[in-house]
Amino acid sequence: MKRFEFHLDISAQRYLNYYSGSVNQVVAQCKDGTSIQFPASFLTQFISTNGIHGDFVLTCDDKGKNSQLQRR
Repeated sequence: MKRFEFHLDISAQRYLNYYSGSVNQVVAQCKDGTSIQFPASFLTQFISTNGIHGDFVLTCDDKGKNSQLQRR
């Protein structure tokens, strides 16, 4: 199982690009310097009127499948 920890600060205005579908993937830099990419749809459950802010953990199997995103 792979685990990626990162922080996101996405304003509500900027998230509209993801929500509208003009941007499909989110790229984030992990705390260890690794860059990861995942579907923007993973963030839908975390959106608020202020956008998306906080520390997150993305877990997936060794093949990059069965991904799950959680807020810490």
